[in-house]
Amino acid sequence: MIDSHAHIYAKEFDEDRNEVVQRALDIGINKILLPNIDLNSIEPMLATEAAYPAVCHSMMGLHPCYVNGNITQDLEIIRGWFEKHDFIAVGEIGIDLYWDKTFQAEQEYAFRTQLQWAKELKLPVVIHTRDSIDQTLNILASEQDGTLTGVFHCFGGSIQQAQAINTLGFHLGIGGVSTFKNGGMDKVIPQLDLNYVILETDCPYLAPTPHRGKRNEPSFMQLVAQRIADLREMNIEDVTQLTDRNTHALFNLED
Repeated sequence: MIDSHAHIYAKEFDEDRNEVVQRALDIGINKILLPNIDLNSIEPMLATEAAYPAVCHSMMGLHPCYVNGNITQDLEIIRGWFEKHDFIAVGEIGIDLYWDKTFQAEQEYAFRTQLQWAKELKLPVVIHTRDSIDQTLNILASEQDGTLTGVFHCFGGSIQQAQAINTLGFHLGIGGVSTFKNGGMDKVIPQLDLNYVILETDCPYLAPTPHRGKRNEPSFMQLVAQRIADLREMNIEDVTQLTDRNTHALFNLED
């Protein structure tokens, strides 16, 4: 299995990162993909990738919650990293209107700018949305030239939104929300096109049931795969095989 979105470089894992990675390996997770969030996360992310080079693969981008009045300078620094290191994706990027709308215009500017980078660099994008799926889709549609690919990570929207995302050629990252009793995904997952689904944890956040409220980690992704299998009336092996294939293709991962 592949955890397509995990922040195991975060301080929450400083005391037991080796054990966390080992637990993931023990249940068959052989790759953990690391999205960047801001300027301060770059160093710990790259250090984690260097510590587990066969397992961890990093991305580079500016998360919308960390967009502020320094957007021009911050984007310049982020863009410079693509000249210094090989990354598997531009991410995580996007629009978040849940916490604060103060820098909405700057978020949209940062999102468009990083979509342009992805087209130039021929890399997929990893998109964060919160209270913003429709706005994000509108921007993405205007930027889609047939070359953009990527994933709406931590998807928790409607089947209509899922279909609109797929129509643009984008995948859906399914994580712990799929296991929440009132998350609504029990109605959506049975209708999804599994050729566009990949698995993730977004750890240390959004731990799946029965670990909800606790620190999430890659090994918990097995619960997400099982939830999808149950809702689709499939074998978990078939779910993991299909989603692994999707993830490999999207991020151009080596076996």
